[in-house]
Amino acid sequence: MAIQQAVNQLEQKKINSKGLLIIGIILIGANLRAPLTSVGPLVTSIRDALGISNALSGSLTTLPLLSFALLSPFAPRMARRFGMELTLFASLILLTLGIVIRSIGGVPTLFIGTILIGLSIAIGNVLLPSLIKHNFARNIGLMTGIYAVSMNLCGAMASGISIPIASLSGMGWVGALGCWGILSLITVFFWMPQIRRPIKRHKEGQNTQKHKSMNLWRSGLAWQITFFMGLQSFIFYTVITWMPEILEQKGLNADEAGWMLSIMQLAVIPITFIVPILAGRLQSQRILVIPPAVFLIVGIFGILYGSEQFIPVCMMLIGVGVGTVFSLSMMFFSLRTRSTHEATELSGMAQSFGYLLAAVGPVLFGWMHDITHSWTAPLFMLIVVSAIIFIVGLRAGKNEYVTAQ
Repeated sequence: MAIQQAVNQLEQKKINSKGLLIIGIILIGANLRAPLTSVGPLVTSIRDALGISNALSGSLTTLPLLSFALLSPFAPRMARRFGMELTLFASLILLTLGIVIRSIGGVPTLFIGTILIGLSIAIGNVLLPSLIKHNFARNIGLMTGIYAVSMNLCGAMASGISIPIASLSGMGWVGALGCWGILSLITVFFWMPQIRRPIKRHKEGQNTQKHKSMNLWRSGLAWQITFFMGLQSFIFYTVITWMPEILEQKGLNADEAGWMLSIMQLAVIPITFIVPILAGRLQSQRILVIPPAVFLIVGIFGILYGSEQFIPVCMMLIGVGVGTVFSLSMMFFSLRTRSTHEATELSGMAQSFGYLLAAVGPVLFGWMHDITHSWTAPLFMLIVVSAIIFIVGLRAGKNEYVTAQ
């Protein structure tokens, strides 16, 4: 009887521990976009209040992406040395600190805080897929979908409520950006049990010397997954940056153009939950690569040549397209690797190069518009990129593992 009670208590502790871990993952996911998407609607207010140029205010979007590209390759090394749980905890502390510094109200602190936020989110971006692979090996699709929904839902909410929060008496843009520090601080406290419990070293982590020789940068499949992830980011951040202006030239007012971006982001939410579950149940995900490529091409063609009433449908198609590719990318980090260590390395590689492409995308798109004085050539570039996503996705979706050299 005593033995049975001890076993029941042990099982209950395991269930409670898993429950806290799931809540922690959901909260970390909620912090991966909201501190960044809350900035866009406030850029004009920030520019006017601080007296900075359009170029400098525009870099508030580019700096985090460059931070992602810079730190992502190093996140796996940090996780191997200190453990994923502790590394994620440190990133949450850094995120909270960055939000506080960004919200002080000066130009230097605005950019210092933005860089710190980008560095901290980069760690979460890289480590969360491999953390899920290690702790939820039988439910990778479900857990990936849950954290992706949390990330996209909070990101969309942040875009929508920034202006109302800033309009509250005495809050302004400082308060609208600073309020996200409450969410990150709550996440810090919820994540503390993960570092207080004895850190169980992964079997693969015990062979650190063996893994140091890994070089996924020479793996053809790893590069296919990297381009699949990176080109999706290229399209997403380009659309977020330039689509409002394109839609205004098609006859929409500024508010309507902003709502079109909200529609696009909201369309992503159910997709980011469903696609990982489907992908986890299939041995090969190649069939899942076809619809998003079609949606992206049709959606962009519709923006280019369609009438005004079809714009909402086109924006939803683009949202579903990028959301599907993003979800598949997160799954490939787990499905195309044999170990947690490989998943972390692949995630770091893909997100480093991917967010570098994302930073280049809006600049290249704008440059093409400047030299052609038209949106046709830049939008056709996105169609070509969508076709490349389809090609590399067919290879990335094949049922095989990356090979480390």
